[in-house]
Order: sequence, then structure tokens, then C-alpha cells
Amino acid sequence: MSAPLLLDLFCCQGGASRGYADAGFDVIGVDIDPQSRYPYPFLQMDAIRALDLLLDGLPLEFSSGRTIVFSDIAAYHASPPCQSFLNLGKVNQALGRDYDYPNLIGPIRALLKETNRPYVIENVQDAADHLYFPVRVCGTGLGRPLRRHRMFESNIALEGVACAHSRFKEPKYWTGWRPNGQHRLSTVVQVYGNAGGQHEWPEAMGIDWMDRHGFVEAIPPAYTEHIGKQLITHLAAVPA
Repeated sequence: MSAPLLLDLFCCQGGASRGYADAGFDVIGVDIDPQSRYPYPFLQMDAIRALDLLLDGLPLEFSSGRTIVFSDIAAYHASPPCQSFLNLGKVNQALGRDYDYPNLIGPIRALLKETNRPYVIENVQDAADHLYFPVRVCGTGLGRPLRRHRMFESNIALEGVACAHSRFKEPKYWTGWRPNGQHRLSTVVQVYGNAGGQHEWPEAMGIDWMDRHGFVEAIPPAYTEHIGKQLITHLAAVPA
């Protein structure tokens, strides 16, 4: 029996996709930007446009030459831009940053509901108020030195992963924290911006194919492997 097909919308460099593949899905990805490091069949297109075309009965052709139609897809994942939710207001003001990112959670949810397929919408913790009954996944609960909280909404029942911050007690990782000018270390790996300690990122994140930008944006594959196994179980239990 062939693996069920999952379409990863806003796929970036494929952190979420790798987790779903590890869970047992056949994975393809769509992103508005070119993603030369994405490890699965890829289509450069606006994610909402791609889903509109599928719902209208039109095919999508991916980089591998593979053509997909709506009936091929068993489940969907979407990670719409998170920048509008990041709690970095004072930092961004100080650095002169002016982010103007749309909130696409509502529009992508409306289309995903039209598919009548299982779907997952992922975003940062600060987006929780915009998600319907999301569950949280924490890297520490999966045995990874990451306090990288991510929220997952779905139209099927999901279980999250509780935090286990106390599992990591030794302050040994780089941090930019300098209280009173003193250099303090962190008990977890810091993955953001141009942060130091980047040699720690691949092992902590479970990713070895991305560039710095990809790491900063990525969902650790272990997160979506956890979510994906629940999707696989649901699909196996529900008639097509």
C-alpha cells in the first residue's frame, strides 16, 4: 500500500516536511519563494493560489515532473508566516525594523476546511489566540535541548507534547544574555537571527541540510513526526 500524500503549504526548507515523511507520509511542498534545499518534490507558488487551483479541479506540477490533483492528497499541513505574531516589538523598534507580514491563518483555514481532509495549521506560541484549540509541542518534551514552542491546530483531535524544561539543567549553550555585562550560558540551544552557537543547531534541531535562514524559520522534524503519526493513525481508522 502506498504512503498517503501530504501537501506542505508554506514549506520553506522542509523541516515540517521531513517530520511528516518520517511519520510515514509521501510529502510534497509549496512555497512562494524558491527553495533549492527543499528535499522533496517542490512547487514555487503562492500557497493560497495553489490550494485554490486544486479546489477548482486543476492539477499542480512539481519540480520532479510529478503532477498532483486534488483527489491525490490525503492530508495538509500549513505554516503561514509567523512574523506578524512575534513578540519582538521593542527589539524591532530599536533596530529600525518594520515588518509588514499579513495574517494568513484565517484565509488558509477557510480553504483547508473546503478540502474535507485532515489538516494541520502550525504557528508560533504568540499566534495561539488566532488558532482554534491548538496543542503545543515543546522540544524539551521530545528530549531535545530546545524551548521552541510551536502551536498546532487541526480538524482532528491531536495530543501535544508537554514541556520538560527541567530535563536540561546544565548551562552550556551560547546565549546573548549579558546581565550587568556578564556572559551567561543557556541550558537550551538558541536558534534565531545571527545568534552564536550555530554549530549546535543541526544536532539540536535534527536538521543537516538547511542554511542559516532555513534553521531560523524551521520546525524541528521531531515535532511534525509526532503530529504526523497521529494523522496517519486517523487516516488508517477513517474510510477514504
